[in-house]
Amino acid sequence: MEALQRANQIRTRRAQLKRDLRGGKVTIDRLLTDPPEFLETAKVLDMLLAAPKYGRVKANKILQICRISPSKTVGGLSERQRAEIVELLRRRSSR
Repeated sequence: MEALQRANQIRTRRAQLKRDLRGGKVTIDRLLTDPPEFLETAKVLDMLLAAPKYGRVKANKILQICRISPSKTVGGLSERQRAEIVELLRRRSSR
């Protein structure tokens, strides 16, 4: 029961975070730079899709450029991958 309760709590927090991303209260590059604990097991692709201006095609292209698997989790990113994707996202948002 505790595991179920914890999983529900994590899903609720992620849903709120995705709403904050869409609303512009949080930026995707900041989330990937310093992710909260409940985001460690979330897929990077899902977080990109929740961000404004990123659809499936653009999100997949970003992952491909950074050599990141679509199934990779936020917590599973290497330092190189994390730095590369954050830099790319910052460059694209400053255009």
